Amino acid sequence: MGALLISLLRHADRVGVANQAQLVNVIGAIRAEPGTPAWRQTIFHPFALTARYARGTSLRPTIVSPVHDTAKYGEVTVLDAAATTDLETGAVAVFCVNRSASETLVVDLSVAGRGVRLVEHLVMSGDRVANTQQSPDAATPRSVAVPQAQDGTTTVELPAASWSMIRLEPVG
Repeated sequence: MGALLISLLRHADRVGVANQAQLVNVIGAIRAEPGTPAWRQTIFHPFALTARYARGTSLRPTIVSPVHDTAKYGEVTVLDAAATTDLETGAVAVFCVNRSASETLVVDLSVAGRGVRLVEHLVMSGDRVANTQQSPDAATPRSVAVPQAQDGTTTVELPAASWSMIRLEPVG
């Protein structure tokens, strides 16, 4: 879900409308059983956070990343990312997927021409953990320590096989 949303954001100049087929039950973002409370599937969180923070204008991030060779698509970057900016507030939201199944990815974030500070980094990663009726919060975004910028660049670590949402706000 996170990678799909990133693709939609990157192609916002061409995508007019996108829909999620199911809202509840087997393949939906929210699951329910008769007579019991509903719970969120893992796909709910990237969807909800992207809907909340991807505001304004879609940006074209410059991605410098290691590549992974695939039989079907050739070389594919390990980092998949999209970003948006709210022109009224100056806030920037960055959405990232680390496609590596085994390696942490170190990413340098820099917003050209803007003084911003990193205010939140949420990440979802894990070994295919699923939310269930008995464990509705087994897989939820967790907050990661927010490093301070050095010379206008903030460095973050993306765990293997993870999705991240990083929020930056203007300084001052």
